[in-house]
Amino acid sequence: MDYEALSRYSALHPKPAGLTLQYGTAGFRTKAEQLDHVMFRMGLLAVLRSKAVLSTIGVMVTASHNPEEDNGVKLVDPLGEMLHPSWEEYATQLANAEERELQKTITEICQKAAVNQHKDASVFIGRDTRPSSEKLSQSVIDGVSVLGGQYHDYGLVTTPQLHYMVCCRNTQGRYGKATLEGYYEKLSKAFTELIKQSPTSGESQRHLKIDCANGIGALKLSEMEPYFPKEVLIHLYNDGTKEKLNHFCGADFVKVHQKPPRGLDMKPNERCCSFDGDADRIVYYYKDAAGRFHLMDGDKIATLISIFLKELLAKAGQALRMAVVQTAYANGSSTRYLEETVKVPVHCVKTGVKHLHHKAQEFDVGVYFEANGHGTVLFSNAAETKIRQLAKEEKDDEKREAAKVLENTIDLINQTVGDAISDMLVIEAILALKGLTVHQWDALYTDLPSRLLKVEVADRRVIETTDAERRAVTPPGLQEKIDELVKKYKLSRAFVRPSGTEDVVRIYAEADTQENADALAREVSLAVYHLARGKGAPPQP
Repeated sequence: MDYEALSRYSALHPKPAGLTLQYGTAGFRTKAEQLDHVMFRMGLLAVLRSKAVLSTIGVMVTASHNPEEDNGVKLVDPLGEMLHPSWEEYATQLANAEERELQKTITEICQKAAVNQHKDASVFIGRDTRPSSEKLSQSVIDGVSVLGGQYHDYGLVTTPQLHYMVCCRNTQGRYGKATLEGYYEKLSKAFTELIKQSPTSGESQRHLKIDCANGIGALKLSEMEPYFPKEVLIHLYNDGTKEKLNHFCGADFVKVHQKPPRGLDMKPNERCCSFDGDADRIVYYYKDAAGRFHLMDGDKIATLISIFLKELLAKAGQALRMAVVQTAYANGSSTRYLEETVKVPVHCVKTGVKHLHHKAQEFDVGVYFEANGHGTVLFSNAAETKIRQLAKEEKDDEKREAAKVLENTIDLINQTVGDAISDMLVIEAILALKGLTVHQWDALYTDLPSRLLKVEVADRRVIETTDAERRAVTPPGLQEKIDELVKKYKLSRAFVRPSGTEDVVRIYAEADTQENADALAREVSLAVYHLARGKGAPPQP
């Protein structure tokens, strides 16, 4: 390792004194001007990770649904999955090392992780449309180059597209071609095959309005549009030409505020959806004849996909192990509907995509979505092989056709990570194949009213949880108090959990009416304030 060159380059990307950052589920995220040294060092880390696993590693420069002034970076592991937890620690150590400790920190990581420095390294780099992203991705390239790594800069891509490229490269093309054209061709071919089977195929055009959060989704959808079949007409809004990224728009805004984004004009019963800033989340919505807003979030999406897959597996005569993975934030009505009506097992895990992804890998077919609209479907190798074999060789016509539909669905899904473009096409195909309107989809079940609140505390670590974050272990007496409050309301539940990023405690409450959900959330937040050392004035009614 050329330590002299490392010192020289590192001096060009100095670390601000006293700044410490933590690598979490979303990688690093903060104000863009504080990230130059982090980007350079994540370029270094990507080279070390690549040498350790002898595979291509991805580095994505994005802060997803955060405001435009922020930025962030996350590393992508060989099969397009999130960075291994042990390396999250190395990322934090490397980002926070003072200048004079940088070489020592790199040497320690190499020893702990058994990195063979003589091996080659390969890194794929992508970025979102933030004004700061181009310069920051250049800092990543500096880090990769100084350690002698090879890199391919994909430039402007969605986060899921970079995950897809990394997976294609490391499966030697078995997952697909590691190019944008390869991605567009694979998805559009599968989508076209699917909607050929729909009852109204070729007759009516399917219109969809898409809020692109003024982000990368707009650029990539317009590139992909020529690949779509002529029946599908997409109309892009908030395409980044006029307004700021994620400003009063995008999936997160729509989910949190339960209202349509700015800049999208909705007529009654029109299908609309919103991506987030890096296009890895999606939510659908519409306005009914009375002008009321209806949201189909990640729970409703998971339910639609589960019904579709379960029916197809039955038609194909396959008894594969299927499950849905949710977090505690999933609406209670969705969990009940999936278990009692669809009859699919539901598992609850801690918040954070990596926990959902990990659990979903335990099944032949694992559907996972967070309520915020981030999710996908995973198929085990055995299930995929079986389905592809049936699609080719099955003698029974009905079984073979069902297997073909499943095969195209597998090809349409980006199994590496939640992908708004891929999820949108899956939803559009299912609605067309089942002949469902957006209103009929929404009517599968009715969400219980809920309320999310947060309470500022001196130290979020005083709250510890168990049972997939549904019960508080500390501080003493808090869970008993929550249990007592929950008994006052019908169909109610509530839980609290510390934020992963700031000193706040998040509170979720659900009940039979909005009034009761609000009251329960307020009472629980007061209990948190008093028992977990709340800051400032107590929560007001």
